[in-house]
Amino acid sequence: MNRYLTMVFVAAIAANCALQAQNPLIAEAKQAYTGIKNNLTKMAEKMPEENYSFKATPDIRTFGQLVAHVADAQTRTCSAVKGEQKQANAASKTSKADLVAALKDSFAECDAAFDSLTDATATEMVRAGRGQRSKLGTLIGITTHDNEEYGYMAVYLRLKGVVPPSSER
Repeated sequence: MNRYLTMVFVAAIAANCALQAQNPLIAEAKQAYTGIKNNLTKMAEKMPEENYSFKATPDIRTFGQLVAHVADAQTRTCSAVKGEQKQANAASKTSKADLVAALKDSFAECDAAFDSLTDATATEMVRAGRGQRSKLGTLIGITTHDNEEYGYMAVYLRLKGVVPPSSER
């Protein structure tokens, strides 16, 4: 048992050293992204299937459409950071299973975009949305967008009696 604990301890130290060696701006941005990634994934999984068609008011998107919007935006944006032009098709999906899968696929795209960043590439400019941004700035922007959408979606969960993941104890 001691040998196992020693190996775990050494691995944890090595991982921490690797993080410290990485650009702290990239590491901090990825940490914020990882937090919203976890919350959005848990949220999409927690909302019951029958509530994916729920609208908080008649003139806004359904919960499922919001999940699709996040997935499509992430796929477009994060693929652009990697020099690709992928278009997701989550907006055409309606079932919970398909939308959760599309969301997870979009997070895989963003994970790869974050993992591709280095000190040398983080400041390279890419076409993102309406203009040019640095790769790191683009990924910070998608994290900001995800947080905004999470805030909207949390209201949908509350209206259906579901506690949002960030409010769980």
